Amino acid sequence: MIKINEINYPNFGKCVEVSNGTIEFVATLDIGPRIIRFGFVGGENEFYEDVNQAVTLDRPELREKFASDKGWWIMGGHRLWNSPEALRTYYPDYDPVKYEEISNGVRLTPPPQKWTNLQNQMDVIITGDNSVEVIHRITNVGAYPTEFAVWALSVMAPGGLEVVPVPKYDSGFLGNCWLGLWPYTKMNDDRVYWGDKYITVKQDPNADCAFKFGISSEHGWAAYFNHGNVFVKYFDTNGKNYPDNGMNYETYTNPHFLEVESLGELKSFEPGETAEHTETWQLFKDVPRPSNNNETELAEVVKKYVK
Repeated sequence: MIKINEINYPNFGKCVEVSNGTIEFVATLDIGPRIIRFGFVGGENEFYEDVNQAVTLDRPELREKFASDKGWWIMGGHRLWNSPEALRTYYPDYDPVKYEEISNGVRLTPPPQKWTNLQNQMDVIITGDNSVEVIHRITNVGAYPTEFAVWALSVMAPGGLEVVPVPKYDSGFLGNCWLGLWPYTKMNDDRVYWGDKYITVKQDPNADCAFKFGISSEHGWAAYFNHGNVFVKYFDTNGKNYPDNGMNYETYTNPHFLEVESLGELKSFEPGETAEHTETWQLFKDVPRPSNNNETELAEVVKKYVK
């Protein structure tokens, strides 16, 4: 039985809590929206909460364009963004969020964004004992066509291990995997293992720099091991054109958290047209964390917990 309640959540105020008695999520209503908590009932939050505002962006042009007296704050949790990354991506989403109950979940709708003329919306639905479906929508509410892609980012709690599968389809004489690196990314960073079947990334609270890569995912999943659990994210890979030179999956980590990010197709959307991108999350408990560089061990865990 699904229970939906309004609650006051520490540090984030008015929120809506949805639970089936096994798993639960909490979404912010005073600001956001963010799915600020996801985990087993009574268990650890698999998401990061930036209660000390450690990650912010504040530029004069951001305040000017958005007519805001605040910069952007990550908050933590899971959020809906637009790609390619630009000034408009950092819209300061501090307005109250409306929600409505839908079958086994909630629909979260913030006000339309000023200046960007984009309208975000998320449906968050419990679909099984340990699974959630998140439908992300961005609508062009302006008067002109706008090019963007839906960008869904889960900000994971520190201390975990991420596993990303390497594309393996046979492309003959042509490349089968496109890898994107950012200017601050070091290929020899000791947090990453570039394996044959899997790439792994360790979140390290003692690291002194950020790390990010993107990949043209064939498999449509990534996993994050933490708290004795594993979080598995599934996403669609059928698009023809993706942001950042073909990246439909990206990950970013710093001393605070690790982000598990999927992206929808990049295209131009006409006025009134909506982009939609769906993720499915699954959470399993009592899962031993595998070694970051033992591919046999990784394959055994993946075989057991990934479809």
